[in-house]
Amino acid sequence: MKAIRLRKGGAPRANGHAAGKQPLKPDGLFPFFRALEPQMIRWLTRLVNTDTPSDEKRPLDRLARWFAGQFRQCGAQTEIAKNRDAGDHLLARWAGPRALRKPILILGHLDTVWGVGESQRRPARIENGRLFGPGAVDMRGGLTLVLALARYLQSRVAELDKPVTVLLVSDEEVGSHTSRSLIEAEAIRSETVLVMEPCLPGGALKTFRKGVGRFTITSRGVAAHSGVDHSRGVSAIHELAHQVLALYKLNDPAKGTTVNVGVVRGGTRSNVVADEAGMEVDIRVATVAEGERLNALVHGLKPKVRGSSLEIAGGINRPPMERTATIVALFERAQALAAKIGIELTQGETGGGSDGSFTAALGIPTLDGLGPDGGGPHALHEHVLIESLVPRAALLAQLVLKL
Repeated sequence: MKAIRLRKGGAPRANGHAAGKQPLKPDGLFPFFRALEPQMIRWLTRLVNTDTPSDEKRPLDRLARWFAGQFRQCGAQTEIAKNRDAGDHLLARWAGPRALRKPILILGHLDTVWGVGESQRRPARIENGRLFGPGAVDMRGGLTLVLALARYLQSRVAELDKPVTVLLVSDEEVGSHTSRSLIEAEAIRSETVLVMEPCLPGGALKTFRKGVGRFTITSRGVAAHSGVDHSRGVSAIHELAHQVLALYKLNDPAKGTTVNVGVVRGGTRSNVVADEAGMEVDIRVATVAEGERLNALVHGLKPKVRGSSLEIAGGINRPPMERTATIVALFERAQALAAKIGIELTQGETGGGSDGSFTAALGIPTLDGLGPDGGGPHALHEHVLIESLVPRAALLAQLVLKL
C-alpha cells in the first residue's frame, strides 16, 4: 500500500484507504489529522507499552482512568462503571447544543491477550512504516483513533447534531461476560454503533462476523489399576474420545459451521484407568439459528461407554453479526460519506467475534472494523500500518459527524 500524500488542495492520494477524489477545505479532516499524526504515534506507542491483560484488574483500572482524563480534557463527561469481577469499564459522552437525536455509540476494549511484562520483552518499535508490539492492532490502534476523535471533537462539539458516546470495556478478549449488559444497554439507547476493531487488510469494514461458542465437556469414569483391575475401570479418556469424534462430525463448511476441540486433558499415569478427562471446544456459526441448533446438539451429547458420565457447560457466547439489510444500508451510507473525503470504502467478513455482534443481534445498525490497518492480531508480528492512522481517523470523524 502506497503512502498517503496530500495535494496542495488538501485531497488525499492513496491506494486502498483514500482515492484523492475531492479537494478538502483548509480546515478539513485530513489536514487536521495529518497535523495530529505525530501525537497519534506517541499515543499508540504508549498504549502498546502498557500491559492490560483481561485478568489483571489494577492495570485495566489505571488505563480506564487515564482515558477518562484524556476525554475530560476534550470536553467529555466521563463515568467509570465499577466492576468487582474484572477491570472497570469507561463511558465518555459529548453532547452538542444541537444534539437532539439518539447518540452514536463508539465501542472499544481496553484489554489485550498479552500478559504483564510482555511489553517489556517486546516494547513498541517502528520498522518500515509499521509499529510493532503487543496489542498494536487489537486494539491499541483503534483506541488511538478514539483519542484523535476526542481531540477533534474538543473544538467542534457545537457542530454535533447527535450526541457521541464512547464505551471502552475491559473484558472483550475473554467473552465480555461482565460488560455485555452495559454494551447492550448503551446500544439500545443509540442510533448507530461503530466498533473500533481493526479493519480487514486494505481497509475493508466488517459487515459479517461468525457467532462464537465455548464449551467445556468433562467425562467421568472409575479409576483402576490398568494391569491388575483393568476390567473394573471405566476410562474417562475412552469416553472423551467418542465425544471428540462426535463433535468433529458436526463440522459443516457449506453452512460456515466449524467445530474445534482445542484443549484435551485427562488421566494421571499410564498405568491408571483415568476417572476424569475434559476438553475445551470452540464453535463458530454463521446464523443465529445454526447457533441454537449446535448449542442443543452439544448439550444433548450422551455417554457412549457404560459406567461413564458427562458434564457439559458453556454455550454460544457471541451471536453472529449477520449481514442484514439494515447493516448493508448503513454500510452504503458510510461508503458514500467516505467517498466525499476521497476514501474508497469496501466491506468484508471474518470468522472472529467482537462486541459488535451483541449490538447487531439487537437490531441496532452496526459497523465493525473501523480501526487502522495492520496485521498479526494476537501474534508476535502484530503491527499497525502507520500510514493508515490519518485516513482512518478522518473516516471515523466523518462518520461521527455525518452518518
